[in-house]
Amino acid sequence: MTAPLLVSSIRSLPLLARGKVRDNYAVGNDRLLMVATDRLSAFDVVMGEPIPGKGELLTRMALFWFDKLQGIVPNHLTGEAPESVVAPDEVEQVRGRSMLVKRLKPLPVEAVVRGYLAGSGWKEYQETGRVCGVALPAGLRNASKLPQPIFTPATKAAVGEHDENITFERVVELIGPDLAEQIRDISIRLYSAAADYALGKGIIIADTKFEFGLDAEGRVVLMDEILTPDSSRFWPLESYREGTNPPSFDKQFVRDWLEQAQVDGKPWNKKAPAPALPPEVIEKTAAKYREALERLTAQ
Repeated sequence: MTAPLLVSSIRSLPLLARGKVRDNYAVGNDRLLMVATDRLSAFDVVMGEPIPGKGELLTRMALFWFDKLQGIVPNHLTGEAPESVVAPDEVEQVRGRSMLVKRLKPLPVEAVVRGYLAGSGWKEYQETGRVCGVALPAGLRNASKLPQPIFTPATKAAVGEHDENITFERVVELIGPDLAEQIRDISIRLYSAAADYALGKGIIIADTKFEFGLDAEGRVVLMDEILTPDSSRFWPLESYREGTNPPSFDKQFVRDWLEQAQVDGKPWNKKAPAPALPPEVIEKTAAKYREALERLTAQ
């Protein structure tokens, strides 16, 4: 692993945006350089300390899944080396943690698929018996496996704001019926293939989100990151119990610590700046990301 990177500083390319984790740079008019930093966000607040190795682990996992699932839908990878588009003194900032991708027209929808009831889906089910307008059987519990995977889309929120769950009908209004049906069907196929594979490696993928864009010919292309602990809820199979909140291979360890954190003698209000993460929380979180990659890919 290279030195931790909290913020990239690529001066040879125009910076387009800094997300919670990724810094995106323009490469000409048709490509993007996506740099996965070691930043971590919780409760939509970016922590002040990097998680060493996180950006490399996320990139390796995303590339693994892009390769495994490429038969289902085209993806945004160009196949070119990210190191080839930056200045020589910037190579170490991108090595191992970056993707050089096609520039697409993003669709304004988070394509979420759930195979298990958890998080905001569990909360909505308790209140309405539905998730994003999808009716579910009575009597389900927290972490229950669903009869079949369901498409539960969300709007894309700006940095610092929360995504909002929406119905399939709302997706149709946003992007039209043909595209809505395409991304729903593709998303469920991607999730089902990945979930079956992961289960054989001892990991339950409870839910995940995909993002899609359109290329110059109007074709649907899979983009951004896929099936990482940042975009998915991974549970270890051996400790899964219906009716509980299973432990997860993601930043839940940080969230749990933040829930107990004090700032000036009061509970943290979940607004920036976040309290400083202690070294043991940083290391435990890094270890969770490493274990997920090792289990899934044997890397």
